[in-house]
Amino acid sequence: MLEELTNELTLASLDKAAYRTRIDEIEKAVFAAEDTPELAATMASMAVSHRDWNVRRIAVSALAKRFVDSPAARSAICEATHDDVDWVAFTAIEAVRETGIPEAVEHLIRISGWPSNFSRPGYARKPVGCGAAFTKQALWAFFGTKDPERLRQLEDEHFAPLHAEVAASRREPDLGDTVLIPGGPCVLGATSSTIGPFQMDDTDNPLRAVDIPAFRIDRVTVTNRRYAEFLQDVGTSGEFAHPDEPLDKDYTPAHWREARFSDPDQPVVGVDWYDAYAFARWAGGRLPSEDQWEKAARGTDGRVYPWGNDWDPDRANGVHRAYGTSPENLAELEALLVRTSMEWPADPVLPADSLPAGASPYGALHMAGNVWELTRSNFFTREDMSPFFRGRRSAEFMNRPEAFHVLKGGTWTSPAVCMTTFYRGRDLLTDRHNEVGFRCVYDVRQEAE
Repeated sequence: MLEELTNELTLASLDKAAYRTRIDEIEKAVFAAEDTPELAATMASMAVSHRDWNVRRIAVSALAKRFVDSPAARSAICEATHDDVDWVAFTAIEAVRETGIPEAVEHLIRISGWPSNFSRPGYARKPVGCGAAFTKQALWAFFGTKDPERLRQLEDEHFAPLHAEVAASRREPDLGDTVLIPGGPCVLGATSSTIGPFQMDDTDNPLRAVDIPAFRIDRVTVTNRRYAEFLQDVGTSGEFAHPDEPLDKDYTPAHWREARFSDPDQPVVGVDWYDAYAFARWAGGRLPSEDQWEKAARGTDGRVYPWGNDWDPDRANGVHRAYGTSPENLAELEALLVRTSMEWPADPVLPADSLPAGASPYGALHMAGNVWELTRSNFFTREDMSPFFRGRRSAEFMNRPEAFHVLKGGTWTSPAVCMTTFYRGRDLLTDRHNEVGFRCVYDVRQEAE
């Protein structure tokens, strides 16, 4: 009976009057039905997946009034607080206020912010509508106070088990082969804005002074040997995955079995942004921001290359070394690159621990050339990447600004101009190229500075 009443195709075909009548019938049928595990499961499913928002609203209400002791019901109510239709979200938020579902607190805080903040006298905040008002009332009701100091204590107590769980699962990073980047100001951005023979400029990276807190960074790019340890340890587990990671993700690099790119001492290539994100979490760190990477590459004096201001072909692996020739302009470079094959050049990538003369001021190697390096920064916003493409094919989002991260450092196909410390490359976060690798950064313990 209920399945027939809530049929999505039938509902969509009804006119306004018939639809209103049908919604009333559904509501009566739901609340007249016997409380059974089967009904609870049906309501939990409808609350988050039914196409008609009124059916979702009714399901949320039924779960709150009749099945709130069920973990599946509470989970569905929590998810419904973020529903894209206001009345479904409002119904779920009110259900939280009335029932005091503890696991909903973190969902409400995502909507309104911390109650210890918005309860402070004179707290500056723009009015944003019903949702914020409903959410604030629900949080105050849950914690039972509007006093900001008491709220802060209660927030800490509420999230203490979660903090303990996160701390227990956090991997202790191996910092044995990292270098310290001291905190403090540095000069970032391009020192040139003229269009050269490769028909590009660097106006997208303005010269500026930035104060960056201390951090540690891998001395060398992540190698095939180190990445193999990650694969062995993680397997098919999604423990370290980004929430937006593609379904059925396989962390195996695309060029894992290609002889030119699979030597254990070479940088791992053929990985995408999600692969690198998961590895960095597994390693106890994260991908560097664009600014962190640039400071690690050039120090504080705004130098053009990791070793100084003058180009030195012996200190970097670019197109000149991999192909044995130095193109003088864009046309020559492209004519050379289109000759690239699966056999030539024979040895494009050097070991990650080579060319020590090209080290950065802090001792990090190959920050100019060898392989491009992934960062966690969005190319267009410069903020941390926050993708939301799960379940979609790359072709569906390859024109979206949110899908492009910054690449730094140049690679074995790059001319010198692309290996400057300030050059900004970009790539689609699902692309897996034999020209791209990465390294990780790590928080600095207080005693390390």
